Amino acid sequence: MYVPSLLVKKREGLPLSDEEIHFLIDGFCNGDVEDYQMSAFAMAVCLRGMDQRETTTLTQAMLESGDRLPRNLSDPERLRVDKHSTGGLGDKTSMVLAPLLAACGFDVPRISGRGLGISGGTLDKLESIPGFTIDLSPARSAEVLAEAGVFIKSASDRIAPADRKLYALRDVTGTVESIPLITASILCKKLAEDLDALVMDVKVGSGGFMKHETAARQLADTLVGVGHNAGLPTSVLLTDMDQPLGQAVGNACEVNEAVEVLKGREGVVRDLAIELGATLLLKMSAAEDIQQAKQKLSSLIDQGYAFERFERMVKAQCGTLQGVLPLAEAHVIESDRDGFVARYDCKAMGQAVVSMGGGRRKKGDKIDHAVGLKIHQRVGGLVNQGDPLLTFYCAKHRMSEFCGPLRSAIDVTESSVSPRPLVLHRQIARV
Repeated sequence: MYVPSLLVKKREGLPLSDEEIHFLIDGFCNGDVEDYQMSAFAMAVCLRGMDQRETTTLTQAMLESGDRLPRNLSDPERLRVDKHSTGGLGDKTSMVLAPLLAACGFDVPRISGRGLGISGGTLDKLESIPGFTIDLSPARSAEVLAEAGVFIKSASDRIAPADRKLYALRDVTGTVESIPLITASILCKKLAEDLDALVMDVKVGSGGFMKHETAARQLADTLVGVGHNAGLPTSVLLTDMDQPLGQAVGNACEVNEAVEVLKGREGVVRDLAIELGATLLLKMSAAEDIQQAKQKLSSLIDQGYAFERFERMVKAQCGTLQGVLPLAEAHVIESDRDGFVARYDCKAMGQAVVSMGGGRRKKGDKIDHAVGLKIHQRVGGLVNQGDPLLTFYCAKHRMSEFCGPLRSAIDVTESSVSPRPLVLHRQIARV
């Protein structure tokens, strides 16, 4: 095949055959297809799109470029499930849901990522725990799965290497937001986990990747359809990201909040973990209806089984969890009036945390796990003058640098404001 002719074909909006897509991905991995040619392919897909068959084939070609995770050594027939999130401000749900699903009797072989923009990465958060290692060999991954029923680790070079190479090009060519490319990137790695079911959390709003619900619904449709075609039952929840999820934003402070939730604390983080987990329990026939599924998950948290799995995972991954993780010095921003919290500027808040050192501006930047912030009210919450609105954690000499921007990131109005719903839409896996 002749690569330029395939690029012209896609630029003209004509579908590529399965053979042509495999040719491009295989050639990209072995060096026969150059970076500039694959960049042109990504741009053509971004402009012209892909139908569901093409997207499924692209996903499978990227999966087949690498390895799959090994099964549980002690029980290879044990069912495997996982959750994936498109990421958002304060999203620490994976640290709650993964051990919770393990407590249900499932294996949860979770491959996670680092922070991207204002969205913190689960791996960066877990590395706040002294000694915690995210680099597990295939053999050690299987051992941790047998010991704890769950691991959270980084992707090795052998897990979907085509995706790793292609994403690096997408990041510098402005093609990150293509729905077919997003779908293939997510699902090829989840297929490599050899799952029996997947639930996706697609964040919608200013603090997430998808800003508008219309585009998020299109992504949900594609994820469910391609997951079905590839043999991975995939359900999708669209959830609110026009405000931080929970209270904490940062690394150590988010681990602390996740631990509190695992120990029984109520709130939106627990609510979302249970919503996502209940979707999987129903799909795996582990509950008769949604209410029974939610009750089961709540009970596993309240009885300490979910936290016990988290402790097992941390220990198996060489971490030491002893009490609350330390944070930088606390600085409080108080309300200057009576009223209701109307809006959070998630972009400004996320950028502040990154500037404190809690995220990366470029690859290789060192993370300061102790910085971050905590909000004290959800949108719609009532505050009185002098009540704390936000606490941020950074070195004392930098307090003035962030106080003004963070104060401006919160709107308080005299008129009451309706609370935002947590779950905006559900797209359930096809039978």
